[in-house]
Amino acid sequence: MMLSEKQLTKLKRLLIEQKRELIGDVNTNENELIARASLRDSTDELSTIDNHPADLATELYDREKDMALKVHSDDLLGQIEAAFDRMNNGTYGVCAKCQTEIPYDRLQAIPYTAFCIEHSDAKTPAADRPVEEQLLHPAVDNSFSNREKDDELQDNEDSFQIVAQYGNSDTPADFEGDFDHYNDLYKDKDDEDMYSALEILHVSKDDFLQGQISKEYADEARKHDYLD
Repeated sequence: MMLSEKQLTKLKRLLIEQKRELIGDVNTNENELIARASLRDSTDELSTIDNHPADLATELYDREKDMALKVHSDDLLGQIEAAFDRMNNGTYGVCAKCQTEIPYDRLQAIPYTAFCIEHSDAKTPAADRPVEEQLLHPAVDNSFSNREKDDELQDNEDSFQIVAQYGNSDTPADFEGDFDHYNDLYKDKDDEDMYSALEILHVSKDDFLQGQISKEYADEARKHDYLD
């Protein structure tokens, strides 16, 4: 069911009202940023050289917050202008991805939206990564791989034990039990018990670990040379 003329008029009024409020917010933020063009203006200090950076943490946070609010307001203004364009060309209220009609209730809540609830941007997990990662590969196989498929990030539980054996501020007095060597301080007893049980069953550690890697993950890892 297409939007009626009355519904379009009401939605356009909502967009105009939101645009007016955002323009006021943008002007206010810009005036504050201009008035506090430097930390000296916002802190009343002649110089920040003799101050520790932590002493200016609040001022830095306020500056970052003001800039983030301005960027957010500018982004919403762009979406509102795009909604006006869709009203003019007759595509307003139609999902830009699946071409189905957007419910009127959703348009009342978010009049500038261009997507239905099924294709909302909020449902799309952020998968953008720095461009450097196109050439660099993570040192740990499963640290942050498949983040767009899984609900939680995975990391090796023994990462700290691996790096801690090369040196830290701990001493043998910080551990319970007797140790023959510093390298034994961070051995995982649970892993040792598991591998001992595997030896009893005549199963090698490599075969056991290889069996834990699913085919889907192995194929994904080989694409990035993780398992080569």
